[in-house]
Formats: sequence, C-alpha cells, structure tokens
Amino acid sequence: MLFQPELETQAPEERAERGAERLRSLVERLARSDSPYWREKLAGVEVGAIRSLGDLSSLPFSAKAELRDTYPFGSLAVPLAQTVRIHASSGTRGKPTIVAYTARDVEIFAEVNARAIGCAGGTPADVLHVAYGYGLFTGGLGLHYGGERLGATVVPASGGNVQLQLELLADLGASGICCTPSFALLLGERAAESGLRERIALRYGVLGAEPWSEGLREKIQEAWGGGFAACDIYGLSEVMGPGVAMECREGRGALHVFDDHFLPEIVDVESGEPLAAGETGELVLTTLTKEAFPVLRYRTGDVTRFVEGPCPCGRTHRRIARFSGRVDDMLVIRGVNVFPSAIEAALLDDPALGGQYAIVVDRRGTLPELEVHAELQPGADRELVERRLRERLAARLRVRVDVVLGEAGSLPRQELGKAKRVFERTGERDEFQQLLRSP
Repeated sequence: MLFQPELETQAPEERAERGAERLRSLVERLARSDSPYWREKLAGVEVGAIRSLGDLSSLPFSAKAELRDTYPFGSLAVPLAQTVRIHASSGTRGKPTIVAYTARDVEIFAEVNARAIGCAGGTPADVLHVAYGYGLFTGGLGLHYGGERLGATVVPASGGNVQLQLELLADLGASGICCTPSFALLLGERAAESGLRERIALRYGVLGAEPWSEGLREKIQEAWGGGFAACDIYGLSEVMGPGVAMECREGRGALHVFDDHFLPEIVDVESGEPLAAGETGELVLTTLTKEAFPVLRYRTGDVTRFVEGPCPCGRTHRRIARFSGRVDDMLVIRGVNVFPSAIEAALLDDPALGGQYAIVVDRRGTLPELEVHAELQPGADRELVERRLRERLAARLRVRVDVVLGEAGSLPRQELGKAKRVFERTGERDEFQQLLRSP
C-alpha cells in the first residue's frame, strides 16, 4: 500500500530539487545556530556555496563519537524548551546518545513509519501487533505511532512474555507484527508448539533492529506460512529511529530510503570518498527535515550499496541493498575479515539446520579461533551436516571454523531486546557458557 502516493512515486528529479532546497535551508539554519557544536562543525564551510545535492560532499562528516562527546544536549539545534520527546540509543557500544524531537519531528517520525508499514502491505483496516520494546528505545513508539498514522489498530504488546504475545495475536486477529527477526522466529516456533498457529493469520512482519539474512527470512516465512511477507526495516536512533528505509513486499532484497527526509550516500570506508553506483561501502545519511537533532553526513557504520533500476512497487525512492555487515562488527580471525552476517547466511542456507545459532570467538590461544553453534533438524545426519558446514564456511570465509551441532531447542532463545549472536571466550570469561547456564 502506498501511504503517500504523490510523494512515494514522485519523479526523482523533482524530489532532488526539493531536497536541494531543504539541504540549503538546513545548513543555513545550523550555521546560525547558538550551538557551539554546529558553529565549530560548519566553521570552514561556505554556506552560500551549497546550491545542489552535488555540493553535499563539501560538508564535513559526523560520527557517533562526536555525539557522545557532546552528551547529552550539546548537538541540539533548537532550545531544549522547543522539544517534546527524548529517546536514546541502546548504549551497547558505549555511552548512549540522547536524541530529542520537536513536535514536527514526531509527526515526521510517524509519517515515515506509516510509509514503512505500507511497504510491507499494511492497511488502515489492520490490527498491528507491536512487539518492539517501548521506552527510550525508538523501536516500539516509532512503529506504534506509524501504525496509528496509517490508521491501523495498534496493539502495544512490547517485548517478552511469549505465551501472552501468541494469545493476543490469535485473539485480536493481528494482520501485521513489528518486532526483531529473532523474536518473529521464536514466536513462530512457539506458536506451532502451543497449537495457536492455526488461529493466527499474520500477513506481514516489519522486522529490524538487528542484522538478518535471506536464510533467516526463509525460516521466518516458513514458520508463519507461505502468505507471510517478512520485510526488513532500517533506522538509527541518531538519524530518527525506525523508518529511515524499508523493504517493500514486491521488491524484497533492497530497501527504499525515504530520501525526501534522509539523504543517502555510499562512501569508501577508509577514504570517505563517494563510490560509484553499485560499489559497496559505508552508508552515510543526512537528515533534511529534522529540527531538534539533525545530522550532516552521518557515518552509520553499515555496509551496503545502491540498487539501481525501478522497483515493481512503483516507489521511486533511492534503494539500497540489504546490509552485508557493520564496519565495527567485523571479526578479524587469523588475519581474515569475517562478517557475522556471512556466517548466518551460510548456516541458514542449509535445510538441515534450524534458525538459531551462536558464534564464539575463542581468544585463549595466540591466534583467535572461530566456533559456530547451530541446531540440527530432527532426522538429519549429524556427521554429514557437520562436514558440509565446515567445508561451506571455510570456502566462504577463507578461515577454518569449528562446527558444534545441538538438538532442536538446545540453544537459548532471547525474548527481550536485540538477539546477541557473537560471544567472546577468554581465559577469564566464557560469555556463551554463561548464557547456557543462565536460567
């Protein structure tokens, strides 16, 4: 469903013209700001020279470290009294970043999430089950207000309590679910075990907040039935929250960046130079309409590429490929760069495995070793599957991997927050074994 047809199918040239106007206005406003952060950031910029989107590369990059350095409100572009809401990043990689919103920012937040739900096939007639966490995390409230903006009936279930979630899905007749992909798979598994699967009629899932592969998509769609469309949503707290980009059900495999609000670039990870269409690099985003907490050329750390050509859904936003990893998630194993997403893809391509897995980086020796845990489907030949996986992982990753297969249900499931997939093992601590021993 197109939530805003006139904007979502606008000619790219017209959108670029409007985007240039918004970029000029943004830079002029920030240059006049009372914020020491913005005055310093734009000190060497000739503001009047920003005339088109082609001038974007003359602006300085922004990075998460800068936002932490100005914690909590140093990078605000409006007085705090003009804001109406505060969210924060998870802080899993250090001090959280505080993000404030004006009333207009909240309206746009709802608008882009309504678009995103529409991309997955959501309609105003739907019951929408939101199982992202609520609170400082942007996921729950972002999709909640997006669902209401679309006109759907929203169930603010939040995370955890799997049995209650399943009963609500069945009793309230949910058509769509918003949650992490790992939680969508867990709910699908438990729905089958509890006998509630036949009473649940989900058509689509808006799934994000953690990286996931095509293999996991297949496992999730299999768990919920052939008509279920698992669609990827992307966002960052520092840029807006969810709703920056979204897969449509017609063109799964690439995400529409809502580039009338969020201007995308792909740059070389090392040099920061813009890359040609089709080349893989780091996604950089500029917020064109955000008032309280704008960012200029924000280095997301997410690795992707532009996808050219029209989309079957008719939307004309710039598209990006699903992410191949994060710059700071990359593991270096015996001198080889390994993305966890590549391991997931290799595991979930195998029909003899379930959807749960864990990656253990064993650092007890001189050089780190890689250990992968997965669950064997009933009836599969353990020795054959282990050998096949070792060969597949070695061929794809160019590094030796130890494979450990357990029975179905042997790996712990995470009911709250983002699924943790990578664990460290040192002489002092074994994160994976601690998880296995936890109640």
